[in-house]
Amino acid sequence: MTKAIMIQGAGSNVGKSMLVAGLARAATRRGLRVAPFKPQNMSNNAAVTVDGGEIGRAQALQALACGRDPVVDMNPVLLKPETDIGAQVILRGHRIATVQARDYGRMKAQLLPEVLDSFHRLARTCDLVIVEGAGSPAEVNLRQGDIANMGFASAARVPVVLIGDIDRGGVIAQMVGTHAVLDPADLALIKGFAINKFRGDPALFAAGMDVITDHTGWQPLGILPWFADAWRLPAEDVMDIASRPGGPLRIAVPRLNRIANFDDLDPLSMTPDVSVEIVAEGRPLPLDADLILLPGSKSTIADLAHFRAQGWDIDLAAHIRRGGHVLGLCGGYQMLGRQIADPDGIEGPPASAPGLGHLDVVTVMGQQKRLAQAQATYLPTGDAVSGYEIHMGQTTGPDRARAWLALDGHTDGAQSADGRVMGCYLHGLFAADAFRAAYLSRLGQTIATGDYGATVQDTLDALADHIAAHLDVDRILDLAAEVGR
Repeated sequence: MTKAIMIQGAGSNVGKSMLVAGLARAATRRGLRVAPFKPQNMSNNAAVTVDGGEIGRAQALQALACGRDPVVDMNPVLLKPETDIGAQVILRGHRIATVQARDYGRMKAQLLPEVLDSFHRLARTCDLVIVEGAGSPAEVNLRQGDIANMGFASAARVPVVLIGDIDRGGVIAQMVGTHAVLDPADLALIKGFAINKFRGDPALFAAGMDVITDHTGWQPLGILPWFADAWRLPAEDVMDIASRPGGPLRIAVPRLNRIANFDDLDPLSMTPDVSVEIVAEGRPLPLDADLILLPGSKSTIADLAHFRAQGWDIDLAAHIRRGGHVLGLCGGYQMLGRQIADPDGIEGPPASAPGLGHLDVVTVMGQQKRLAQAQATYLPTGDAVSGYEIHMGQTTGPDRARAWLALDGHTDGAQSADGRVMGCYLHGLFAADAFRAAYLSRLGQTIATGDYGATVQDTLDALADHIAAHLDVDRILDLAAEVGR
């Protein structure tokens, strides 16, 4: 008998993804077979699944917490923003359309049966499904056709626990206000609530919990203090990208408008001798950085224009003239070339733009997206690397003759003649400890890298312990309802 419980938030970025990961690890340690599920996600930080699709990075982390491989059914609908008003629609791991926000509402009625099919298929593989909502159910203007929050919970008959974020202030208003605007049928699905991100003594909010209970009738399930090590887990939300001061080796990363797959930065941020500096618009790139890393992008030509508008192209050229190192990953790799062409308008209007010109390669966007988990070898040292490919473009040119990765029967990457400017399509490569040490040693310093994979696993265990100490996990699991069909 499979059961399910849904975690919804009284707002965005209240910590739902982290809470689901911790609950999943806690339930898995109790001997349950657990699977995460998010009906609809919006993120450009995607993970590639074992069945050859893409899902939100948070669901891949939650799968890791469950001891499972990520599959597309864990996040059947993924929206990948390309502009302020338009996004790619990914259904079960594969792009089906690019739509404007006003048109997506009409698609949702068609998507709900697909979402429910994925949910029930996933449920057949486990004892417990922990579902994560998106945004807030209080956005009642979006309730018609909803597949992310109460629309899904109602259709799948899954009970809900509502989470409030006290760190941003006004948490009583968040919770009581949500109660005030939901219709009775949706209210009946909410079985309890918890407060997240508390700093200080939780006992000081006991009266606040009583106020919420008195106004809503919901069962209080606990107050979760701030989890200081959350930054050690891969983040999905662009709001969570932050500079991480550390050791003497400085890596500067320009914050692109449509930055994608920024989990590449996580192992670097956790390396003790490395400082990662996220450079916001309006600030120059630091010329004395040991490495300037150009990350992935969901809209490469548009982000290249933004890069130039900041004057970062001038800063980058100066950094290279001073003997600095540059690494471009995926979209960043494409930007470093001589030309980027998108004749079919895959990532925006059809366009072509000159690249930054630091690698002698050109890129043409195509209709076919490359989605694959990959095992690779770092050619200079022979170190093994695991990662994933997720890109639309094909890159060719003379500097490809200096490829520096071998994977799945082909080579990847390009580099300048002096080896100071490099690029590749493989994401996730810095998670390999030996490669990370070897690459960073090119920058002139011997780095103690640690064990990234073990750190993530240990942090998931610590998160599960933290949740078990402060929330009524037994009651949360008891609230889960049997999955019907």
